[in-house]
Amino acid sequence: MKLVLRWFPYGDDSVKLDQIRQIPGVSGVATHLTKIPAGDVWTMDEINMVKNEINAHGLEMEVIESLNIHEDIKKGLPSRDMYIDNYIVSMKNLAEAGVKCICYNFMPVMDWYRSNLMQPLPDGSTTMAYNHDEAVKLTLEAITSSMIEGSNDFSLPGWEPERFGKMAEDIKFYQNVSHEEFFANIKYFLDAVIPVAEQLDINFAVHPDDPPFPLFNLPKVVNNKESIDTYLNLNASKRNGLTLCTGSLGAGITNDVVDIANAFASRGKVHFVHLRNVRHTSDTDFYESSHLSSCGDLDMFAIVKALHDNGFDGYIRPDHGRMIWGEVGRPGYGLYDRALGAAYINGLWEAVTKLG
Repeated sequence: MKLVLRWFPYGDDSVKLDQIRQIPGVSGVATHLTKIPAGDVWTMDEINMVKNEINAHGLEMEVIESLNIHEDIKKGLPSRDMYIDNYIVSMKNLAEAGVKCICYNFMPVMDWYRSNLMQPLPDGSTTMAYNHDEAVKLTLEAITSSMIEGSNDFSLPGWEPERFGKMAEDIKFYQNVSHEEFFANIKYFLDAVIPVAEQLDINFAVHPDDPPFPLFNLPKVVNNKESIDTYLNLNASKRNGLTLCTGSLGAGITNDVVDIANAFASRGKVHFVHLRNVRHTSDTDFYESSHLSSCGDLDMFAIVKALHDNGFDGYIRPDHGRMIWGEVGRPGYGLYDRALGAAYINGLWEAVTKLG
């Protein structure tokens, strides 16, 4: 496996590349060209500008997170073919730059949501948390305001300001889209891009819904073992795989994340792993704990062992961290707790490898 850290370019990150380079075992970063709107082509000039900056600090750029899908593709509108063509051009440019894995999601309208971006914990740290009863009572305007106000003046993936004006209209559109229609739109997209991924030697890794509970009656796509299986069976190629996000899946209290890791890693379908822990405070409420197994509800050793024993050889990154030691940055993406998480993952991987 390769251990990476998520990093945001264009000066939009409190964490610097030279700091990431000093974390033992981290070989590269998963990044995203945040200046380019969904649907536009990622040009070679823009890709290489970011890649060269990363390489200059002794790090690799083999993972993109995310190459966002335009909403017209998700809606199945006639314009989707143009946006799919643009997407394929971006894929080809990324492959030429040496990218091996593309993480993406097919979540409509909102990529993710937390009801509190800075919930205090007893140890003095803060973390992101979700309260379902609170979330379902909020208006779209209140949700949007809470995310921006809690962002510490950093961009939030999936909450780009240019998207806000259409969110209400998009939510209304999906009220008349059936589950079957939405999955047909997914298949249309996959059948267009996966053959190109095979030619380019790039893995596609869909990210689960985050959180796995419905808001505004929007479709849920990937939120348990059964829906993952349905999604991956839409196109049988090995390139059509999963980003195993243990926190997103672990937020669903009935999900057995170890079983999910075993099931899909054994099929060679896990291409990327976001490894983090969660602690439930009710069946639907949770907060993001530190990575250590005893701090949350997930058995991190068992998850890593399941990946190792099934021949996983993709990319892993420590996922959202708490804000500790007075750090201020993008919620979930500070340096200190993610560096601790990386060290923990290194230890777990070394242990399962030496135990055999």
